[in-house]
Amino acid sequence: MSLRVIDDSNRAAVEALRVGPDQSRFVDGVRSSIEEAATYEKPPWYRAIYSGDVPVGFVMLADDDPTFRWRYYLWRLLIDARHQGRGFGRAALDHVVAYVRTRPGGDELVTSVAGPEDEASPLAFYLRYGFVNTGEMYDHELLLRLDLRVGSA
Repeated sequence: MSLRVIDDSNRAAVEALRVGPDQSRFVDGVRSSIEEAATYEKPPWYRAIYSGDVPVGFVMLADDDPTFRWRYYLWRLLIDARHQGRGFGRAALDHVVAYVRTRPGGDELVTSVAGPEDEASPLAFYLRYGFVNTGEMYDHELLLRLDLRVGSA
């Protein structure tokens, strides 16, 4: 599994990735995420998630953007419905965590989830990974935090 830059050679294939119908209310699509990223003065860091030569997902991270409350905010993580349940989400998070740890002040990663009471919510996935429920809300979503200090994650 690898993370790759999205460019003209892979954009269409990556933008075609979709979560299952019961999950679409929890995560925006790739195209709208990239369009949203372009509106920021400091564009987020985003990559396509690949298994070999096949795009299987998308990840987007607010990367030390001063307009965010946290230095590193996992903004989107999408694994295509056809490729879920194979460990790609966890592997992608491993890559994101490794990246954040190389960044200035990269001692935590924050994300948020909608619909934590819904079975299709990604909350359980993030909790299994090691994120902790902060009990706070951000933009009508439950805030989660992953401690990246040495020996804690």
